[in-house]
Amino acid sequence: MFYYLLKYVFLGPVLRLVFRPRIEGLEHVPASGPAIVAGNHLSFSDHFLMPAILKRRITFLAKAEYFTGSGVKGRLTASFFRSAGQIPVDRSGKEAGQAAIREGLGVLRKGELLGIYPEGTRSHDGRLYKGKVGVAVMALRAGVPVVPCAMIGTFEAQPPGRLVPRIRPVTIRFGEPLDFSRYAGLENEKAVLRAVTDEIVYAILALSGQEYVDEYAAVVKERQTAQRKPGRRLPRAPLA
Repeated sequence: MFYYLLKYVFLGPVLRLVFRPRIEGLEHVPASGPAIVAGNHLSFSDHFLMPAILKRRITFLAKAEYFTGSGVKGRLTASFFRSAGQIPVDRSGKEAGQAAIREGLGVLRKGELLGIYPEGTRSHDGRLYKGKVGVAVMALRAGVPVVPCAMIGTFEAQPPGRLVPRIRPVTIRFGEPLDFSRYAGLENEKAVLRAVTDEIVYAILALSGQEYVDEYAAVVKERQTAQRKPGRRLPRAPLA
């Protein structure tokens, strides 16, 4: 209930006023049935802009930190994300990826839309980074289409660290659904998962026009932070 109050009464109208979103390709989002919407992630506002313009409810996997903050601000943030239908995912430890996959598959089994950011984190510089294979695992296990989505202009409106977004128009562009049924039963093949993930990210890139970086965003950000701190060891990129 609160999800729809946010969408149609409280938050949605404000977002439309501030960002004046231009929507392209909305017809590519299935009107019913399970599907994954995979997009780039440039701004904190992305979590709310896409749900505000979609005709269907969409559930995102959100980082657990949004649900565990302390004090009044932390409790309000946690309550807001839960009310908006977001699912907390612990991104630390070996089981983090599997937990996210289980949660995502649960959403798809209910015939709903699942929102995913294949990069795994928000871009810190506006570029598009290498995708993690969790999106491919879920697409293949659930046998659902993946709709690529590009958020354009949200980085300039609200870059990392900016609390209040600038008033400026943005574009939300959806591409044609990607069908991976040809890979059915191969969700445990690393080469297949990487190929599917790269195809999804490439579709997002074609829609967004961003500069692409063939590294994980978290690794690049950590390396840049380490370079600014003498004596700190540089992180090693993961093998997958």
